Order: sequence, then C-alpha cells, then structure tokens
Amino acid sequence: MRRAARERPERLALVAGVTRLTWHGFDASVTSAALALLAAGPAPGDRVMLQLGTGADFAVLYLGALRAGLVAVPVNPSYTPAEVEHIRTDSGAVLHLDATSARGLLAGAPSGPDPRNDRAPEDVAALMYTSGTSGRAKGAMLSARALGANLDQIAAVEPALLTGDDVLLVPLPLSHIFGLNAGLGMALRTGATAVLVDRFEPGATLETMAAEGVTALLGVPGQYGAWLAHPAMARGFASVRFAMSGSATLGKGIVDGFAAAGVTVHDGYGLTEAAPVVTINALGPGREHPTIGHVGLPLPGIEVELRDPEGEVVDEDGDPGRIWIRGDNLFSGYWPDGADGPDADGWFGTGDIAIADGLGQLRLVGRTSDLVIVYGFNVYPAEVESALADADGVAEVAVVGVADARTGEAVRAYVVPALGVTLRPEELLAVASRSLARFKLPSAIEIVTSLPRTVTGKIMKWQLDRGEDVDGPA
Repeated sequence: MRRAARERPERLALVAGVTRLTWHGFDASVTSAALALLAAGPAPGDRVMLQLGTGADFAVLYLGALRAGLVAVPVNPSYTPAEVEHIRTDSGAVLHLDATSARGLLAGAPSGPDPRNDRAPEDVAALMYTSGTSGRAKGAMLSARALGANLDQIAAVEPALLTGDDVLLVPLPLSHIFGLNAGLGMALRTGATAVLVDRFEPGATLETMAAEGVTALLGVPGQYGAWLAHPAMARGFASVRFAMSGSATLGKGIVDGFAAAGVTVHDGYGLTEAAPVVTINALGPGREHPTIGHVGLPLPGIEVELRDPEGEVVDEDGDPGRIWIRGDNLFSGYWPDGADGPDADGWFGTGDIAIADGLGQLRLVGRTSDLVIVYGFNVYPAEVESALADADGVAEVAVVGVADARTGEAVRAYVVPALGVTLRPEELLAVASRSLARFKLPSAIEIVTSLPRTVTGKIMKWQLDRGEDVDGPA
C-alpha cells in the first residue's frame, strides 16, 4: 500500500459501487482507519472481527487493522448470531465491527500520521475461520510471512498473471481468503486496480466489467456458468486477458463455452491454510490450452507431494494420493496454540485426494473427509446433521455433498423420522436456519425410512451421494 501510494498516487486503486479511490486516497483512508481502530481501544496483537460485505469499508478496515498491528478476523456477513458468537469467544476479539458500527468508526476517524505498527514475519496478521472436522469453526493463523509469500509465489509466474496495468474484478467475499488475498492482496502486490462486487448478479457484473475495462478476474464455477449463459457475456469479457476459477473444478461445458468466445478460464487449487493458492493450470503446458479437469502445477516456491495412507509418496502416475504441501505460504497452525499445523519438516497434509499426470499436473478426485464446499465456503456435514437433529421427531440424519452447477457443491440431507412421526422438509429447514448460515442449509431434504449401512452399522454416505440404496420416501 505504501509503495503504490508513493509510486502511483493518482492512479485508480479501488472501485466499489460509487466509491472510487486513488492509491493516495486509499492509503490515507487506511491510515485513518488504523488510527480509529487504535482509538477504539485495541492494542497491537488484539483481534478485531470484521463482519462486512465486500466493499471499500471492508478493504480499508482490513488494511487499517494490519497497519495498526492488529489481527484481522474476517467474518462471513451471513453467519448467524450463534456462529458469530463462537468466533468472538474463540478468538477473544476485543472489537466486532459490522456494517453499521464500521461506518460510525470510520466517520469519526482521527487524523494523524501513519502509526507504522509493523509486525515480525511470524506474527499473526489474519485469523481466518474455517470449519473443522467436528463442525465447529476454527481459526487458521495466517502470518505476515504466509500472506506475503503467497502473493510473491503468484507474482513469480511468468509471464505475469497480473500487472500494475490490470483492472482486477473481485466478485467474491473478502471474508474468504480467495477474495481477500488472491484478489485484494494481489491488487496491492502489483498495483492493479481492484473492482469489488458485493452482491453477484451476472448482468450487473458484466455491465461493471465493460464499464471499468476489466482485464483480469477471479470467480467460482457458478459465477462463470451464470456469465456464460448471459447475453451480455461477450461485452463484459471483451477486455479480459486472464480469468481464474477456484473452490471447485470447472466443468467441460463452461471451459469450452468460454473458449469458443476466445476466453481461456484457468482452474486453480488452494485452501485457507495455504493463503490460499497452491496450483494453477496457467503454468507450463496449461498456459494457453489448460487441460480440462486439471488444477495444474504448483506455484513457484511451493512443493506438493501425493502420499498413500501409510505416508509414502505415490510413485505411479495416475495413482491417487493425499495432497501434502510445503512452502512459506503455509499457516502457523490453528488458533490459539498452533495445533495441527505443518510438521517439523514444514509439510502440511490436506484433506484432498488427487492424481498426477506425467507432467505433474494435478486432478482432484475426492477428499479424506466428507467436507462440502458451497460457493467456496466449507460446510461440514456433522454441523448440519446436528442442527437438523434438533428438530422434534428426527431419529437419524445423514448429510452429503452433491454436485451443483451454480454453487459448485450443495448440501443434501436424508432424514429418518421417529416411529409414527411425520416430518416436513420446510419445518426442518426452519429449525436448522436458527443456527446455520444460509449457505450451509440443505438445498434438498429427503425424508426416508432408513439409511444404507455397512455390516458394522456405519452409514454408507458414498451411496447416499449417488442416491443409491435409500429406502423411502417415508
């Protein structure tokens, strides 16, 4: 931020709705936000929750928190009070800013010099909450080193994916690491203009792209599918030279559809704990003609291994293995004590299973857990099952993820009623919505008489997600 403000003060830095900030204005706003945050009571190292939509206020407060030496805790605006309270309690946040309180804080920001509360590389800069295997969100500790390293790794790709001459569209929540670091962070790293979109609507977004001359963008498969189907797609993408998708692998129809219009859309793979980008198929042979279904090669500075269940590296091409990662972009473990972070040799095992071709390009084939990713956000079935089980008359619940053209994946629930009880899906949804964010709610609930089980009694979820061997409807 300081470098961009010094080198290109009058160049447009940020567009968010009607707000337009030059690098000089953006930098000054960040300093004001830093001073306002410190005046509100937090001291360097304290956690500050930011529960705001994607817009100028979020960007200014996030960077202001970093400039003030605070730890930013981005929170999804759609989270329920119960979910927000868990994060507040777990993180020990001393300040919680939503859209209303943020405006008040910024309106009363004092003037003064840049506080320059720079932190050491290993100091935590952001605490990104992501659901754990138990279903309770846990904070991934991302240091200044990790966040900066991933930007350097993306910037090391040649020819450059993003430059200071680009206009980058970020139609993603800044409460998610993909939009926050790969989007806003890369705009800062390169000096590109960032165009933020809070509420995705394909027609309006395409109009914004055309009006702002967008040359690069990030998105998720559902967004690309909606753009492709819109009659204004060609106009919106007229200036686009680089497009990247994340959260789920792009379908052949989307890739081919854009290719027919002269637009190459690249798939990538990442995770919160890697800050976030690990691989992209814009490297090597995938630069001009990416292999559909592949997420590409690791970024410069990142090592990837595929290991079998015994921890041995998979030798044969085409054999599946769990993805292990090593690089300076990795997190420092989970809050507060760094548990379950990289091992003594710097390797971190993800929950994803992939195969590699002869060139080392990865193709994702599954997960070691039953994690569901909706719009790029993690949803663990255990959390949804617990919420549905709170409804009266529920005997059993099983939740799985299913492919969805709009959201990447969707949550589907199978519910067995207690004997003599009649359950209605809409009533179950009403109960679950009291404790779950909207994106975690099932897109479909099937009432069934029983669930498929192994001989030892374990529910066979791998049959549920294909709709096999389910007795019902009840």
